[in-house]
Amino acid sequence: MKRRIGLLTRCLDGGGIQRSLITLGEVFAERGFDVDLVVGDDRGPLRDACPPSLRLLVLPISSIAMSRAWLIAADPAGARAVWPLLLGPCPRMFRHLPGLVGYMREQRPAALIAAGTQSNLALILASRVARDGARIVVSERNAMSAVARIGRGGFRRAYPLVARRLFPEADGVVAVSRAVADDLVALEVAPPHRISTIYNPVMTRGLHALIEAPIDHPWLRDGQAPVVLGVGRLHWQKDFPTLLRAFARIAAVREARLVVLGEGDERAKLEAVSRSLGIAERVFLPGFVANPFPWMARAAVLAVSSLLEGFGRVLPEAMACGCPVVSVDCPGGPREILDNGRYGPLVPVGDDRALAEAVHATMVRPPDPDALRLRACSFSAETSADLYLDIALAGT
Repeated sequence: MKRRIGLLTRCLDGGGIQRSLITLGEVFAERGFDVDLVVGDDRGPLRDACPPSLRLLVLPISSIAMSRAWLIAADPAGARAVWPLLLGPCPRMFRHLPGLVGYMREQRPAALIAAGTQSNLALILASRVARDGARIVVSERNAMSAVARIGRGGFRRAYPLVARRLFPEADGVVAVSRAVADDLVALEVAPPHRISTIYNPVMTRGLHALIEAPIDHPWLRDGQAPVVLGVGRLHWQKDFPTLLRAFARIAAVREARLVVLGEGDERAKLEAVSRSLGIAERVFLPGFVANPFPWMARAAVLAVSSLLEGFGRVLPEAMACGCPVVSVDCPGGPREILDNGRYGPLVPVGDDRALAEAVHATMVRPPDPDALRLRACSFSAETSADLYLDIALAGT
């Protein structure tokens, strides 16, 4: 009988968390496991990208009152710790607690791997109630201290306190970069020996075919102005306004165009910023693109402007295409991926002048693409899957 593994995430909005889980799930399925992609909300561009080898399950949503009652029932002794989660808007994943408990009891997976703080906390609370014996692995995808400090929604300020209480019950704690792991240690959420650093899976057997996929856009044809590329949800965390301001500086001194692949609730804001900077005709926001790799392969440089980036998946993705990269030195993984600037410049967060200078210098003198491709090989999906399975199935 095949063993079942559940992968838990909040939604399918096209972010790096969901793409990484889907990649992991595909490798698990290839190795003979039954894999469930368990989500609170299946709306989003990645719904159609979920491969047939994964079973997509959508958890039912409960009322806010019932969710708060379940929170207290799951941790009656820790009501003071979870109290911030009970005030104001209830974090969405906690409204799926009854459904998650039902999934665990009915499907009885051998292991569950959660991704993202909300999902991590919800999984531990659900496991307290379900008592089904499944091994529980939580994976942090951003520096929790940074999320608590600048994240939207007051309940995020309570994450360190609640995680400090609940994370010791997990069978495994994963951080997607050493920086995220160090942050968990500093917050006293988990001691160093309890945390495993596992980089997100990027390099897959099918990646070459994705890179070579045809693409026809007039900006990518021979003889056109070079394209600066941004990739990610149009979300405050990605700080695309800084990228727009940096590009405006570049556009003032040379011919260039900016393409930002992704969709999100900041589209109108970014379009307004583009108009105010006088660069709207040189900026293209095509929305979510299922296969960004042909864009990466043809761009002059990919730039990351995020306020925080637990890993920074788009960096090794672009490097796998031979595309030069520039990143802000935000909390999280970019410094590790770029080996302290060896594989691409690192500039201060929010500094559009420094970002513009680094992007322009990289366009003028790009690095060796083969060196970038070789570095990207450090982020193998097979290696990530091995490490997760070692934790998820230890002793089973």
